[in-house]
Amino acid sequence: MNSTATSPPALPLKSQPVLVLQGGGALGSYQAGAYAALSRHDFEPEWVAGISIGAINAAIIAGNPREARASRLREFWDQVSSPLLWRPLVDGDHARTAFNETSAALIAAFGVPGFFTPRFPPAALWPPGSTQSLSYYDTAPLRQTLRRLVDFDLINSGATRLSVGAVNVRTGNFVYFDNAKQRIEPEHIMASGALPPGFPPIEIDGEFYWDGGIASNTPLDYVLTEETLRDLLVFQVDLFSARGRLPTTLLEASEREKDIRYSSRTRLNTDMNRKVHNARKALRSLIAKLPDHMKSDPDVVYLNEAAQENAVTVVHLIYKSKNFETSSKDYDFSQVAMQEHWDAGEADVDLSMSHPEWLQKPLNGETMVTYDLTHYEATPGDLDRPGS
Repeated sequence: MNSTATSPPALPLKSQPVLVLQGGGALGSYQAGAYAALSRHDFEPEWVAGISIGAINAAIIAGNPREARASRLREFWDQVSSPLLWRPLVDGDHARTAFNETSAALIAAFGVPGFFTPRFPPAALWPPGSTQSLSYYDTAPLRQTLRRLVDFDLINSGATRLSVGAVNVRTGNFVYFDNAKQRIEPEHIMASGALPPGFPPIEIDGEFYWDGGIASNTPLDYVLTEETLRDLLVFQVDLFSARGRLPTTLLEASEREKDIRYSSRTRLNTDMNRKVHNARKALRSLIAKLPDHMKSDPDVVYLNEAAQENAVTVVHLIYKSKNFETSSKDYDFSQVAMQEHWDAGEADVDLSMSHPEWLQKPLNGETMVTYDLTHYEATPGDLDRPGS
């Protein structure tokens, strides 16, 4: 793992540190590495929001004391990563692609330790309507793993806010389970990661839930909607990139389609939130110009209250796929891939932290600004206020 030692930059005073984690299966070790580096840089989130594998990482973070979080994440990813008995014997993307595809095929056939196992008997042999008839795998091992690695009493103490997204199978509505509003149990985390048809829906209070990534794979909108008063410093760690090159093969086309589908148009959502913040700023400026006798008008009072907002800084990290990775990258749980993703997460955070200006409150009257590591690497001349 990367162990670069740097002096942690000062965090914005009074800003609430938030960690936002996208879904992405085996790619989630990138988020774990990113958190390990953030912890080294003295960034400890007061609020963690996640979907799917992001919800599992979020629960491990929120459900452990600060000094144990990185080691617990490592324990989880060591457990669920499968060491193959062979490695690529030759260098090059083709050999590595073959290795990754073999690893993913073995995972599909035999499952992941402490996570999921192939259903036996198979789904087709279970009575229609049963949860066993709706998935290829059984996720009971995940419940045991969560109970071992996560202190749910600590989560429900509210020491760290935890929010995880899921979809109600019956209504199709997107919901968030939030320890600021309800008690969180392993089933809530499992529901957020119950991606069909691989995993079964999870029953909670008589309703059944699937993976939140079906509707939206990024919980940033929820965070910005829920907190409009306190200033926020958000590290958003995504696992699929909306941008990419034109594919040249069927494997590349399949990967590109998955990237687009699960990226949830993160940059578009960020741009829209920034426009909302700017509109509120303009509305406040307009109200300030009104004559005093109009400021007491009920409509103006209502608009003035609606225009109040916090300052939001978003540091956006996106995992960048290697040339040899294909659409199986999110279920390649090999030890080799896990370590690569973990190291990439650490390296990207270290690079972000080398720009302390990214962690300061918006300047010049701005109320929301996004620093995009991918954008910076593509066009470093645009660093001043990189958008999306």
